[in-house]
Amino acid sequence: MDEHAHDVAELKLVPSGGGVFEVTVDDQLVFSKRALGRHAENGEVLPLVSEALAG
Repeated sequence: MDEHAHDVAELKLVPSGGGVFEVTVDDQLVFSKRALGRHAENGEVLPLVSEALAG
């Protein structure tokens, strides 16, 4: 996330239960373990965050 330090004003980790893992950028869901039915693969989430930040 170092490459996006100037773009990110706040990073929040919200605990939940049931194995939920979701990543949102400005209220836009960019990854959902629940929707895909699988864990994120290594290196999968950061490009999704980058794309969302690029808008």
